[in-house]
Amino acid sequence: MRGVAKACALAGVSVCALLGSSTTARAIGDNDSQAPSSSKGSGDRSGSTLTASATATHIKVTQIGGGASGRSAKPLAPVDPNWRPPACWYEPVAAPQGLKDAVDRLKKGGDLVPVTPTLSWGEELMVDHYEKGKAESGSGDGYTNYNLGKDGRFWRGVINKNRENDPESAVCERTLFWQNAGTLPDDKHAPTPDVLAAYAYGRINVPSTRVELKPAAKSTVNAPTWVWLDKGTFKEVRVRAELADAGVWAQTMAKPVALHLDPGTEEAKTLPASGNCGINDDGSIGTPYTKGDAGKTPPCGITYLRASNGQPYKLKASITWQISWEGSGGAKGDLPDGTFETAQDMTVQEIQAVNR
Repeated sequence: MRGVAKACALAGVSVCALLGSSTTARAIGDNDSQAPSSSKGSGDRSGSTLTASATATHIKVTQIGGGASGRSAKPLAPVDPNWRPPACWYEPVAAPQGLKDAVDRLKKGGDLVPVTPTLSWGEELMVDHYEKGKAESGSGDGYTNYNLGKDGRFWRGVINKNRENDPESAVCERTLFWQNAGTLPDDKHAPTPDVLAAYAYGRINVPSTRVELKPAAKSTVNAPTWVWLDKGTFKEVRVRAELADAGVWAQTMAKPVALHLDPGTEEAKTLPASGNCGINDDGSIGTPYTKGDAGKTPPCGITYLRASNGQPYKLKASITWQISWEGSGGAKGDLPDGTFETAQDMTVQEIQAVNR
């Protein structure tokens, strides 16, 4: 990344500034009416001008199947604690005319032009490099008249807003560069389908439904507590992430595969012993308790061996979601499983009783 002092020295009488990643700045204008609208919270279009922060992205995210909304919508936590979505990537931000318009505004006293997520250039550097074709140290050869008439776009880095304070987000600092239409940068931070799939992972919302219990909240020692979820409660969730300007997309799928029970005490036995209750073919988990099931062993449940003695046990139920993806060009793969956990109070009494 070019430092502030070096950039200002190169600028001469020009003005330059380093913008913090959370600082809102006037970004590059874009006259291409085919450009996709930015996702919610990423920026605002007014005519041919895009006002955006360093975390603004043109990646459009759409939930196309399953999932939840409102208060019932909850994000997944990756099973692998070391896995994280991409901290930053490159994407197209301006057509040639859009870049020229931004510099023209700068010449009239407008805002500096962001050339990386954190660095903006003043008039002299912008004119020399993007209009007059002058090479700049660390930025490669210059461009003639903003590449007007050529088919392609200028690209720069974008920071994942969920990781903007992560040091890894500082690696996408290539100065605003040209990329021909229909091609992706030869860079490990290019927005390839796997990058979009990982980005979509963080936008998956699953329902926070509590498991059904019998007895509902009060059990007895050595009597099994039945646990189940009705069919259709959990369905496959599909989230699509698309960067239309780059011709890249990915669809990330989350499929519920198991319910894991943690009784909240070592003085208990789970059924099955692993605590993992599989998903039935109809989408249900376990079997609902019905009258006459007393004395039977539930396919999914818990038997408490000691009373809770006034302090309820915290029964934890976590759904495991298997994550896979497919994308443009026939790409596909898997991502770490995700989980969502809920907790319920369970009071266990000593009196032996039969469920009715």
